[in-house]
Amino acid sequence: MAQLSPLLKQATPVVVDHGEGVYLYDTEGKRHLDFTAGIGVTSTGHCHPHVVSAAREQIGKLIHGQYTTVMHKPMLELTEKLGAVLPEGLDSLFYANSGSEAVEAALRLSRQATKRPNVIVFQGGFHGRTVAAATMTTSGTRFSAGISPLMSGVHVAPFPYAFHYGWDEETATKFALRELDYLFATVCAPNETAAFFIEPVLGEGGYVPANPEFLAGLRERADKHGILLVMDEIQTGFGRTGRFWGHEHFGVRPDIVLIAKGLASGFPISGIAASEELMAKALPGSQGGTYGGNAVACAAAIATLDVIQREGLVENAAERGRQLLEGVRVIADKSPSIGDVRGLGLLVGSEFTTPDGEPDTAKAQAAQKAASANGLLLLTCGAYMNVVRMVPPLIVDSEQVDEALRIWGDVVAGVE
Repeated sequence: MAQLSPLLKQATPVVVDHGEGVYLYDTEGKRHLDFTAGIGVTSTGHCHPHVVSAAREQIGKLIHGQYTTVMHKPMLELTEKLGAVLPEGLDSLFYANSGSEAVEAALRLSRQATKRPNVIVFQGGFHGRTVAAATMTTSGTRFSAGISPLMSGVHVAPFPYAFHYGWDEETATKFALRELDYLFATVCAPNETAAFFIEPVLGEGGYVPANPEFLAGLRERADKHGILLVMDEIQTGFGRTGRFWGHEHFGVRPDIVLIAKGLASGFPISGIAASEELMAKALPGSQGGTYGGNAVACAAAIATLDVIQREGLVENAAERGRQLLEGVRVIADKSPSIGDVRGLGLLVGSEFTTPDGEPDTAKAQAAQKAASANGLLLLTCGAYMNVVRMVPPLIVDSEQVDEALRIWGDVVAGVE
């Protein structure tokens, strides 16, 4: 009898029967407060009626219309709707299925458009599991171990992760920019560098926000040397951070934006956005795919954007994010096991450390498992998997945040 790969380790023991809003219900009828959102995917919650209705209607019309063979209305409408929310000047879209595909499409575009071989990524970044994307991922060796040789031309610069270095943010930022310049001088010449790839908030790397000074420094260097700034908004986009795009918090202009996860509330769709001028510099035939821009996924994405706007979910993410971050910090202040709490909008991470400041993976894992046993689904992240992350759907309300904080407070007290 066939079974799932033993390498697919489950974060929780839950077997889901159905989902509704912020909750998942298991096969025994127990309700779970889902603060994973499918790793930031179910932005409008589980089975939002408007998204379900749009998908059902589309299934009865057209399921698959391969978009280099025929065009279909949902993709054209989605492109128009995204045009209203994308950063100014990014008016050309290519659709794929997964975040990794979007990363590889942006890598291909960057190299072909600039005719340069190298890209620079930043320590702690996660960009995917396919070979090129895994090469660009530095949030943990588990994503790239055992598949060498990896792709050449990828160089790594520091991210201003102040808590990791034991510095204040200003010192960490100056260090990161100085080391980037040193990388230019010693390893990766600017005139051979096609792009910077960066997340506005490190995702798998531990929910560490960037800051305005650091991203302004990247933009300055990109402009000076003709380097493209690629903003990986796969986890931070579509209202997750309390702004529509994560980079909006920092006042920086990207050349390429990567999208996926929360775009279609659980249906697989991803893409890249760039200016038409930049997109046209890619080679003919370099963009395509069988399932990209799937009609049902596009219909669900249109409905998701409608819900985000109509229900004020970007504003809700900002308000509930402040409530969640403040509450988690109050809990951390009473716990010697939590060394740092940080986040942006509905991305909140608690980093567990030992008394001497070393990563405490065991305690983080214990807290995550205890939360699950008590009806609050959470995940871990970070290089040492010692950060417990909270990433609830954008529809979460104040009472549900309070419920999560109550459970989390009991859990943290119990693992001390």
